[in-house]
Amino acid sequence: MKEIIDIVSAYEKATKANIKTALATVVLVEGSTYRRAGARMLITEDGQLTGAISGGCLEGDALRKARMVILQQEPLLVTYDTMDDDDAKLGVGLGCNGIIHILIEPINDSQTNPITLLKAIIESRGYSVFVTLFNIENRKAPQPGSCLCLADDRLIVNGSATLPYKSELLEDINNVLDTKRSAITAYEGYTAFIESLKPLISLIIVGAGNDAIPLTKIASVLGWNITVVDGRPNYVTAERFTSADTLLISKPEKVLESIEVNEWTAFVLMTHNYNYEFVLLKELLPLHPSYIGLLGPKKKMERILDELEESGTTITERNLETIHGPVGLDIGSETAEEIGLSIVAEIKAVFSERNGYSLKFKTSVIHSAK
Repeated sequence: MKEIIDIVSAYEKATKANIKTALATVVLVEGSTYRRAGARMLITEDGQLTGAISGGCLEGDALRKARMVILQQEPLLVTYDTMDDDDAKLGVGLGCNGIIHILIEPINDSQTNPITLLKAIIESRGYSVFVTLFNIENRKAPQPGSCLCLADDRLIVNGSATLPYKSELLEDINNVLDTKRSAITAYEGYTAFIESLKPLISLIIVGAGNDAIPLTKIASVLGWNITVVDGRPNYVTAERFTSADTLLISKPEKVLESIEVNEWTAFVLMTHNYNYEFVLLKELLPLHPSYIGLLGPKKKMERILDELEESGTTITERNLETIHGPVGLDIGSETAEEIGLSIVAEIKAVFSERNGYSLKFKTSVIHSAK
């Protein structure tokens, strides 16, 4: 999602400067490649690149082709075969041994376009589906490209795209929405990359001490939506938390009046104030957020849960599964920056349904289908 946010931002800047752009999307991969289907890169006519379609080996050639696409205003499907002797040098530095199909589309600023669809994806509060349609059998045939998206139950169609097999596409879109897994679907003469996209993680950091500042900075690199909450006005300031999207000064019993909690909301409690966190947890646990992290020793977590039960709060098995105390992965953290890194890594692992162990011990492929 961070890549999409950066692409939309770069497009808006280019549009204001009257600079033409094209969007390159990895639509299909075969074998081992650096990026998977769904990787994107915005290319401007003056050579600025935002996002990535490889580890750097394909971008130069893609830039040359994108300039032609911008000039001709016609989409182009390009294939790089790193198993072929002629193309192998492009991916040899990364150990690539596969085939990468990339669709490059001109962006028409005057109508609904691929960037319009990406904006809807960013704003979505749930899973979204993005469809890229291409003709791999006949590269000279029309390439519909980024043709539509489904976000928040709203279907948005690219104004310039033709939609062959629309009824079949809609059925396959609903299947992807149900399974939450991307799919490659073949129709007669066309192939569709039907991409399942997760919404942004909303990180609620409760506590505005100095140790929360690195956490906001690390999370912002990933593009997460960040809210910092504290009851102390002199701590919750824009000067201290430059990476936060929202700053909230609140008593613990009022915090949730200003925050929407859904399955993509993560809470990290690091106030160093036992009573504040006790009151907030009492309000928070019945809402069953997907992740609650408690800074501090395990004894603190056990004590606060015991006292909550004694006061009449029911602690369910579901609560215990989502509470992480002490918060973070065990990476030997000591400094605030290292602790912030371990917290962000644990949240990412939880929302990706991964264990957070070293990839050297993984017996299957690194990237499963999305």
